[in-house]
Amino acid sequence: MSIVSTAVRATHLVTNAAWFGGSLFGAVGLNPAAREPDTERERVEVSGTGWERWGPVQGGAVALHLLSGLAITADNRNRVLGHPPTTATTVAKTILTGAAVASTAAAYVYGERLGRAAGEDGHPKDPEAAEHARSRLSWLQWTTPALTGAMLVLDAELGEQQRGVAGLLDRRW
Repeated sequence: MSIVSTAVRATHLVTNAAWFGGSLFGAVGLNPAAREPDTERERVEVSGTGWERWGPVQGGAVALHLLSGLAITADNRNRVLGHPPTTATTVAKTILTGAAVASTAAAYVYGERLGRAAGEDGHPKDPEAAEHARSRLSWLQWTTPALTGAMLVLDAELGEQQRGVAGLLDRRW
């Protein structure tokens, strides 16, 4: 395995970890903490500021993840096409990746809508739009970490498919 291949694989895993970890932190830490301020406007500002700061990092992680995934697939095209278990895992991972991109994009769109719906006085300018965005975000915040976590599991499976028959846990003592 070349240093370039190792670097591409490491980039792929690290960017997935950033995507997973950032979205999980948002669901578990940032979004609940943003509900603590007294006014709706303050709550939206806290959440919005956190996501605005993380957004460029997550966007870069997603872009690098997609590019490195394409490079890995191109490098392993013979195995992807000629080994049915690898084909199936690669197809499943591609579907999950597309769903994670869609989930991430949808969360961004609904977060923007929620921010625009917030009024200066603590009451939403457009209560219906705010509630619609909030209801979508309540489940979208969990969708991205679930999908990116599943992608990490499939990366582990793809790694196992490259190993020889006997591994450390396969040895008989």
